[in-house]
Amino acid sequence: MTTTFYLHDEMFRYKERTLVEANRLTASAFRFPSGVAALRLRNDLGEVVLLPYQGQQVWSASFRGRNITMRSMFDQPRPTRNYLETYGGFNLHCGFTAMGVPAAGDTHPLHGELPNAPYDEAWVVVGTDERGDFVGLGGRYRHTVAFSYNYVAEPLVKLYANSSVFTIEMAITNLKRTPMDYMYMAHVNFRPVDNGRLVYSAVATPAHVRVRSSIPSHVRPGPGFREFLDSLAQKPDAHHVLKPGLSFDPEVVFFIDYLADANGWAYTMQVHPDGSADYIRHQPAQLDKGVRWICRTPDQDALGMVLPSTAEPEGMSAERAKGNLKSLGGGETWRCQFECGVLTEAEARQMEREIGEIVAQG
Repeated sequence: MTTTFYLHDEMFRYKERTLVEANRLTASAFRFPSGVAALRLRNDLGEVVLLPYQGQQVWSASFRGRNITMRSMFDQPRPTRNYLETYGGFNLHCGFTAMGVPAAGDTHPLHGELPNAPYDEAWVVVGTDERGDFVGLGGRYRHTVAFSYNYVAEPLVKLYANSSVFTIEMAITNLKRTPMDYMYMAHVNFRPVDNGRLVYSAVATPAHVRVRSSIPSHVRPGPGFREFLDSLAQKPDAHHVLKPGLSFDPEVVFFIDYLADANGWAYTMQVHPDGSADYIRHQPAQLDKGVRWICRTPDQDALGMVLPSTAEPEGMSAERAKGNLKSLGGGETWRCQFECGVLTEAEARQMEREIGEIVAQG
């Protein structure tokens, strides 16, 4: 059973106030100094801060005493739809009409219209499902362009009682009677740690963990960068330990062929030196392209250890040429779900064993 509380813009003030308390879960509303409305969901182990009306982004996530969100140049979200003028959130929905870095022949904005989309409706949900008690945020954004597109996006984030792993879902319905091509990426940005160890359910060979050789127009590489890419292309497992000297400046992108377990889940961890881990799992049947993005510079420190996607992020024209655009029929709904958070040392050890079994069987 689920109870829904509809949100209104006037609920969000500069002084934070509690909206809901239930079973050691809370939802509170506030407004950043920039004016962007925010909702804080909290349990006994941590919290997530979301932007109900701006992309329904997960702006930040903190669990078990640490902030797992990328370090960026933004101390708060900015009220803009421009991707690079407010970039620093933990998770951004990217797409849906296009996604990735626009290249020659592309007219779409960087990563599409969804990251900072102005949501028409937002609501808090409180209830219980097979995983237990939860509090969450949902919403609705309708994207309509005459003669081109007409769809509605409905994301949902759930934070569970006594859990440091939360769920993110997205459902998108094509309201037209004719099919639409689509692209989607979950841009999940963890904070890397020195000597963190990447463990994931893929075979780490050049055939299955491929380094992107192209360099986007907004990236300015320094001396030795192409040589670093060439070395990773030959030996991709060299990036598995995030040693401080590795030159992920300005960024390195991998395309990874993930393997799933019997239940359809693929797994990725950043194991910290203390044995605990940052964690994400996704379903390749829904999001069949595994993209890894690492950016470690003096101003930004980010680990997209997997950005689950339906296409690679090279822009619409390039992905169409690769055959990576997918089609959603008139009236049909596309859905995806993934989970993010923090595992204890014991949970991380068990997960590493399970990942090893998946890889061995693959």
